[in-house]
Amino acid sequence: MIADFGHVALYIALAAAIYSAVAAWYGQKTGNHSFTESARNATILTFPLILIAAGALIYSLLTNDFSIEYVARVSSIEQPTYLKVTALWGGQAGSLLFWNLLLSVFTSTAMLMKWREQKELMPYVLIVSSFTQIFFLAISSFVENPFARMAVVPLDGNGLNPLLRHPGMIIHPPMLYLGFVGFTIPYSYAIAALIAGKLDDGWIRTTRRWTLVAWLFLSLGLILGGRWAYDVLGWGGYWAWDPVENASLMPWLAGTAFLHSVMIQEKRNMFRMWNMVLIVLTYCLVILGTFTVRSGVISSVHAFAQSAIGPLFFGFIAIMFVFSLYWMT
Repeated sequence: MIADFGHVALYIALAAAIYSAVAAWYGQKTGNHSFTESARNATILTFPLILIAAGALIYSLLTNDFSIEYVARVSSIEQPTYLKVTALWGGQAGSLLFWNLLLSVFTSTAMLMKWREQKELMPYVLIVSSFTQIFFLAISSFVENPFARMAVVPLDGNGLNPLLRHPGMIIHPPMLYLGFVGFTIPYSYAIAALIAGKLDDGWIRTTRRWTLVAWLFLSLGLILGGRWAYDVLGWGGYWAWDPVENASLMPWLAGTAFLHSVMIQEKRNMFRMWNMVLIVLTYCLVILGTFTVRSGVISSVHAFAQSAIGPLFFGFIAIMFVFSLYWMT
């Protein structure tokens, strides 16, 4: 029953995200501010809805509900409690749900903090960020459903992958996810500034903290991942230039360049378009990194979650890249 609530909450969250994007666009096109206000409220609503879904999945993990395919795959009766909780991001469907949760937190926070202050920009920020939210919610709702049922309920589950049964599982993946998802907000502000024609330093000042927080989380995730790799036989020490390690490093490098470059724009009014390119590149590398981990196109000791969603991610990257390129030109 609890799992059913979570499943329904996912569908409602997807509907709310779609409505928020459409209503914000219509409100901006017609000048009807009631639609943009309702779009903002719908965006904020996605957070508690996805939180309900995540809570339902954690409850199912803790109560050993092996009628749910995901629980049977990543948990077991004897698995320690902390590993049952961390199993939320230990498999494909759960990690995508966790991504959705973090994105809804960041987007809702941005809407609550700056909506009144930046009325011209925020509706476009909402629209752009909603594209990412809609994509990941659609994947979780229809392709990688974390609440899919088993035809035959097993007596016990498979348990978490042995290589993931490590205290680092508590903190390393969330840090990486916070870093990855966090860059969605600066990207959304950048594209919103292009659409609204606000190419001054305003969007950079607004996103400075977002960018720094995302960069810090991603940095911590990389450092903690290196320490974890040192403990696990076969992972080549702190850094082995594994494809997935590289996929996490590339957004960090682009984000680092962006952090330094925006300082020059603020002080000398230079590199305006270059900074747009850097944040778009960072965002695309984040999605590309997720694609490489989950598509099965590479062989890696980190590639624990592989499925057929790779083409969907590739298509989404292509769409967002073309969309960004259109507004930059």
